[in-house]
Amino acid sequence: MRRDYKKFVDRDTEILSIGPESQKAFQDYWEKEKLPFVGLADADHKVANRYGQAVRLLKLGRMPSQLIIDLEGKIRSRHDGSSMRDIPDNKDVLAELDQIRAGKI
Repeated sequence: MRRDYKKFVDRDTEILSIGPESQKAFQDYWEKEKLPFVGLADADHKVANRYGQAVRLLKLGRMPSQLIIDLEGKIRSRHDGSSMRDIPDNKDVLAELDQIRAGKI
């Protein structure tokens, strides 16, 4: 998402990445990688539980989940991955944002 961040911003979209690490670990990673979007440490799983993010112990933790949430807080789109590799391609997410903006979703 870093690579295409400007394309998201051009669509009035902000990226928020949420992970199970501690705040210190998240902050260190964000600084090291110079990520342009917001990262939120969710070590106590409050956000993950609120949005029903799946946890698979045999796959070592949380499964990826990608939500598009509008300004009113409504979930417009959701993808729950079945493995850590099951993440939508940026071009697909950008196309979905375009459809939402055009009122087709």
